Amino acid sequence: QVQLEESGGGSVRAGESLRLSCLASGSTFGINTMGWYRQAPGKERDLVARISSGGSTNYADSVKGRFTISRDNAKNTVYLQMNSLKPEDTGVYYCNVRQVVLDYWGQGTQVTVSS
Repeated sequence: QVQLEESGGGSVRAGESLRLSCLASGSTFGINTMGWYRQAPGKERDLVARISSGGSTNYADSVKGRFTISRDNAKNTVYLQMNSLKPEDTGVYYCNVRQVVLDYWGQGTQVTVSS
């Protein structure tokens, strides 16, 4: 099994930045796509950004130009650099890792952005 350790969440003011990290450990063979999802209060969980093993990326329209996803394959770590944060970015951010046919999720880290 794969264990995911998330870090970097916190409370900031609008316009500030945060960097989330997610370290995958355990049986990490065969990991393909890594990504970040968020769930805002009263809303469904949705994709923020994802990155393939080859480096191809996808972003939600709401974060394009502000967020950057990256990964270190040697360390099985995925990052999410979040700049120019807005109150609407508030939510619980979940790390997601796909390994062949299995999907693994982190426990989530809270990001709160105040006006």
